[in-house]
Amino acid sequence: VQLVESGGGSVQAGGSLRLSCAVSGYVFCMGWFRQAPGKEREGVASISPGGGYTVVADSVKGRFTISRTNANNTLSLQMSSLKPADTAMYYCAADPYPTLPSLTSDHYTFWGRGTQVTVS
Repeated sequence: VQLVESGGGSVQAGGSLRLSCAVSGYVFCMGWFRQAPGKEREGVASISPGGGYTVVADSVKGRFTISRTNANNTLSLQMSSLKPADTAMYYCAADPYPTLPSLTSDHYTFWGRGTQVTVS
């Protein structure tokens, strides 16, 4: 399984970005994580295989939306009302086992290389 993120960039506070993750191979739950310099990796959002159940971190609730399109194996993260505190490297993650969505990084086996989001 390979995961490739795209869509990161620089944006002003209050702006929006949409991240995408292309998935090769079959996976179950997927998630987005982020890590800012000097900080631990943080779970942002997670989604069930069918897309009907999501878990979103309190820090981004109401601003970020996770979704997936299984037809073309794509995971997305729509980010709006961005804040400087959202600046981080964002990673896509996938779970090869049929478990529930989780914001815990140990839950996931496969990881992308990340895409940088900078909010100024």
